[in-house]
Amino acid sequence: MISSILLGAGISTRMGQPKPLLDWGGQLLIAYQVRQLREAGVDEVIAVLGFHGDEIHRQMRDLDCRVMFNARYPAGRSGSLRIGAKAADRDAEAIVILNVDQPRPASFTRGLIEAHAPESMATRPIADGRHGHPVIVSGRLRDELMAATEEEHGLQGILRRHASELADYPADAICHLDINTPEEYRAALERFELAR
Repeated sequence: MISSILLGAGISTRMGQPKPLLDWGGQLLIAYQVRQLREAGVDEVIAVLGFHGDEIHRQMRDLDCRVMFNARYPAGRSGSLRIGAKAADRDAEAIVILNVDQPRPASFTRGLIEAHAPESMATRPIADGRHGHPVIVSGRLRDELMAATEEEHGLQGILRRHASELADYPADAICHLDINTPEEYRAALERFELAR
């Protein structure tokens, strides 16, 4: 069983509109992310919403995922991580963690899943000497994810605690692609050949 947590609760301040609702080649960005995770071999997708959550949820009716809400989304990403981890299957061998504003094709995530070894606490893609996303964590870390806090730096704090048990997955620079501004959005559309 492979679970996944898709984090989409943020305020999208620099973008100026909710990032889950961005058009991504004729579909919502969040719809693309859910479908690509499923195609990559994930058994369940838990999407955590917050900012404009009801509006986003109304447009996700046909998606094969479970939606959770983080009412305290302004307090930071760790709250969404806790909610997603609690909703994840307790028997999951691995949990894929991805932010909605980091579009990844199924082929990329599938390669990462296949590279993740059971003995590793987490597997992270790396390109040009920098780690990227998504991160796959062992199901053994579910309890720690459910206790993540902003004060302890959320997922990064958990990974630091297990630094000697992490694996790297040599990847394409797409692992660094992140959409925070309209300029980055346009560049990402061009990279995926979706620009009109």
